Amino acid sequence: MEKVWLEKSYPPGVDYEIDPDKYNSLVELFQKYTKLYQANTAFINMGATLSYGELAQQATDFAAYLQQELGFVKGEKFAIMIPNTLQYPIALFGALMAGLTVVNVNPLYTARELQHQLKDSGAKGILILENFASVLESVIEQTDVKHVIVTGVGDRLGAIKGALINGALRYVKKQVPAFKLPRAVKFNSVLAKGKSLKFAPVDVSGQDLAFLQYTGGTTGPSKGAMLTHRNMVANMEQSNAATKNVFEVGKEIMVTALPLYHVYALTSNCLCFIPFGGTNLLITNPRDMVGFVKEIAKYPFTAITGVNTLFNALLHTPGFEKIDFTPLKLGFGGGMSVQRPVAEHWEKVTGTRLLEGYGLTECAPLVTMSPYNQEKYNGTIGLPASSTDVRLVDDNGEDVAIGEPGEMWVKGPQVMKGYYNRQEATDEVLKDGWLATGDIATMDENGFFKIVDRKKDMIIVSGFNVFPNEIEEVVVMHEGVLEAAAIGVSHDVTGEAVKLFIVRKDPALTEQDVFTHCDEMLTNYKRPKLVEFLDELPKTNVGKVLRKELRKDVA
Repeated sequence: MEKVWLEKSYPPGVDYEIDPDKYNSLVELFQKYTKLYQANTAFINMGATLSYGELAQQATDFAAYLQQELGFVKGEKFAIMIPNTLQYPIALFGALMAGLTVVNVNPLYTARELQHQLKDSGAKGILILENFASVLESVIEQTDVKHVIVTGVGDRLGAIKGALINGALRYVKKQVPAFKLPRAVKFNSVLAKGKSLKFAPVDVSGQDLAFLQYTGGTTGPSKGAMLTHRNMVANMEQSNAATKNVFEVGKEIMVTALPLYHVYALTSNCLCFIPFGGTNLLITNPRDMVGFVKEIAKYPFTAITGVNTLFNALLHTPGFEKIDFTPLKLGFGGGMSVQRPVAEHWEKVTGTRLLEGYGLTECAPLVTMSPYNQEKYNGTIGLPASSTDVRLVDDNGEDVAIGEPGEMWVKGPQVMKGYYNRQEATDEVLKDGWLATGDIATMDENGFFKIVDRKKDMIIVSGFNVFPNEIEEVVVMHEGVLEAAAIGVSHDVTGEAVKLFIVRKDPALTEQDVFTHCDEMLTNYKRPKLVEFLDELPKTNVGKVLRKELRKDVA
């Protein structure tokens, strides 16, 4: 497929190509900029700050402990299972400095899910929030984990404040179930001990594994995408190339509500802002929307990442509209489709653009991004990142014509090495250097791409392809609808029919109101035949709607 986007649509100053070998590894990147910006604030969490200099020292102490006290050697796997707290970047960069491969783990995993990921990755150690330690206790004997480091939410917030927060969570809110992990050590003790140990620098190259980043499991068993240091450096360079004329050194504050254990925030927030000496404002519990709004109102934030459901929730939280959005430059939407009503509402309230992008775990994650000079939401996922090739192919692997839907295939330095210990699964998606994404997209004559839907989520009604995203976007245009999800259900006449699940904004909204609205907006075969009202939609921890859970409930 010809790269028509380069000449026709690339914004001024954005390079066609990036250098994926600009840094030998994330360790080189980290050490260079933490030294350069050592006085700058790197992270803020619950009012506590961590400078780049402090981060570098504490990460080194953590690395020294892993090496000298626990005996970790280059290439071994270390899991991190904590939400957005100051402990996360300390442990992340400490483990990378020690030459380890980081296994990011969702703290809300069930015992079954945790056992699978730890066993599959072969992780030898784990840092876990004490709130979830009882889950680890129930499966640890079935894994290879030998070393456990436990932390509390308040551990890096200062002695008094930290003790108060940890005490409240343990004894007042009862959010820390009893657990017994005899080999566990406490995070603060690790840093204290590590300070007295000598860190031995490790030679880390671009081809070394930086992360085993597990897929969300929304389309099958969770698999570990092998992301090298080169993959991550490349994607960081691609992301920053796309915004090089937007952000300024030492002047940026990024709101980080999406979890850092997710590849979206890991790259777009944590890694991308390091070369700018920028600040990440960590939100530990974004589900507390009132508290979330109160926290971000305290800071002159310049950027925010999120998914459609997060932006929608913020817009419907009292007090959000009163925030001073003057410093805000850009909002970045990804993880799922940004719906037009949400984007337009966001632009109206904040006075800033909400730029949609597209990525996936296997690409570290960025593939496409709306150009920084785009004036308003246009319903696309933008243009391919620098050094990225994209094809849209039919079922025979042949390129489709401009404007026609096809499966998106991606090639670039950000594409994963493969799935860990899963050669068959790797061969299914990696084809001569191209990654078959499983997503259906179209490209217009200017090189702008639009996701039509997941290939596996497609609904076929009387032989016609119906894409859930289109149905959902139409439905949420109704003023009485807060959120909507569409799936296909079995139908005797048409094979499949569209069923809607709706979270109401207006309690008086009826099934007939929905049908009437859809009759006006959709052709017959796309119109939903069934409507079910829910209090909330099932979602992943980053807010992506889990259609498979809705299908499971129907089955």
